[in-house]
Amino acid sequence: MTLTRLGFNTRVSFDDDHGPGRGLRDGIALFRAAEALGYQSGWVYQRHFDHYLSSPLPFLAAVGQHTHRIRLGTAVLPMRYQDPILLAEAAGTADLLVDGRLELAVATGANAAFDAVFGAVGTDARTEAQRRQERFLAAVGGETLHVVDGPAQGAPPGTELRVTPHSPGLLSRVRQGAASLSSAVRAAELGIGLITGTVLHDLAEGETFGEYQARIIGAYRSAWWEKHGTTPPPVAVAASILPGPTAELREKYAAYDLQRRTEGMAASRPKGALTPVITADLAAGLRISPVFHGTPDDVVAAVLADPGLAAADEVVLFLPPAFGLAENVRLLTDLATTAAPALGWAPAA
Repeated sequence: MTLTRLGFNTRVSFDDDHGPGRGLRDGIALFRAAEALGYQSGWVYQRHFDHYLSSPLPFLAAVGQHTHRIRLGTAVLPMRYQDPILLAEAAGTADLLVDGRLELAVATGANAAFDAVFGAVGTDARTEAQRRQERFLAAVGGETLHVVDGPAQGAPPGTELRVTPHSPGLLSRVRQGAASLSSAVRAAELGIGLITGTVLHDLAEGETFGEYQARIIGAYRSAWWEKHGTTPPPVAVAASILPGPTAELREKYAAYDLQRRTEGMAASRPKGALTPVITADLAAGLRISPVFHGTPDDVVAAVLADPGLAAADEVVLFLPPAFGLAENVRLLTDLATTAAPALGWAPAA
C-alpha cells in the first residue's frame, strides 16, 4: 500500500454547553490546522435535526475563505431530501467561491422517518433519490433542463434553461457515497467517483468489513472499465485510524473503540445529541468499520493488513464525533507525523 492522499471527516459537532456558533468556528479552525499539516482533503458530514452540521455548502464556502489548498468535501448529501436544481445552484456557487476545490459525495439511501418533514413521494425513497441524483448530475454538468415554450419573465420562448452559475469542473468531482456493491456499480455506470464510509450493508456471512470494502472497490473499478474503457477515478475510504504515541492517548482511543463496539453508532456523541437508531445490535449483513488504535507501529501494521484500506487511493480519517478541537488537532497531527509517513504518504506542498 502506498497512500497518496490523506483526508479527514468531521461532523462539525456542537454541544449544549457551547452551542452551534462555537462548533462552526472550531470546524473552520480544524480545516486550517489540517491544511497546515499537509492533508489533501477535509470532508463534512450532514445530519439534520441534531447537534451536527446540517448545511455543508455554506460552511465549506466559509472554510474556503480561510484556506487555500485543501479540498473541501461533503460525505454525504442524501439526495432524497435535496432539490436537485437548488443543490446544483448552491454547489456551483460554493465551488466558484473556493476556486474549484469542492468535492461532492452524494448518496441515494434515505430515512423514511424524515418523509413527514421533507414531504412524502409517490414512490419508494431510494427510487426518488436516484431520480433526483440523475437530475442533479445533469444540472451540474450544464445540460439544458428546460426550453421555455411560452411567455416568461426575462426568458423569451425557445430559451434553453441551464443552472447558473456553472462551475465547469464540478461534475468531475462528484462521488457516490456507497455502502454496498450495487451502489458502487451504479456510481461507475453514472460516471462519477466513489467514497465508502464507516457503515456497509449486504456483507456475505463470515465476510469482514475490510474484505467487503475491497470487493466494493473492485466491483466499481471493473464496472468503470466495462462502461467507459478508461482508468477510474481515485477511490476514497473513511476509516477510524487512531495512532497513540503516548500511553494516555492509547487508553483514550481504546475506550473509544470499546464504546463503538458495544454501542455502535451511538458511541461518541456530543452533549445533547440524539441517540442514533443504529446501535451495536446490527441487522444481518450490516457492519460498522473497525477502529485501528494502539502505538503508531501497531496502527501501521493493522492498516497494511486491511484489504479495504489497501485497495483505496485515499484514506479519510473519521474523527470521533464527541472530540473537541484540541483532541481532533492532536489526532490529525499524530496521524500525519507518525503512522501516515510509514504508509507512504507525504504532506501536500
